[in-house]
Amino acid sequence: MYRKSIGKRINIARRDKGFTSEVLAELCNINATYMRQIESGTKLPSLPVFISICQNLAISPSYLLMDALGPNEAQGIEALAKLWQDATPTQTKLVTTMLQSALDILEE
Repeated sequence: MYRKSIGKRINIARRDKGFTSEVLAELCNINATYMRQIESGTKLPSLPVFISICQNLAISPSYLLMDALGPNEAQGIEALAKLWQDATPTQTKLVTTMLQSALDILEE
């Protein structure tokens, strides 16, 4: 499953940077237990956490998602990441709320 490959790539990139999981968790403003669950493939990060991980490790979202996405989809993720990076805090909060609402509706 792609969760495990995403977690494995995060783990490899984190170790390459010389970070412990606790340091990366702190940089991403999340609990260290949550970070370990992401790295083990037990949990998938939320979009804001995913972007924070990519930024703090200086890695491309497409690197983490290469097993889950085809080439065209990976380009879309990179475009999304660029938009997120350029967004103001107010915009990111609004988009996060909108995305969560859409996902909640789709789960019904």
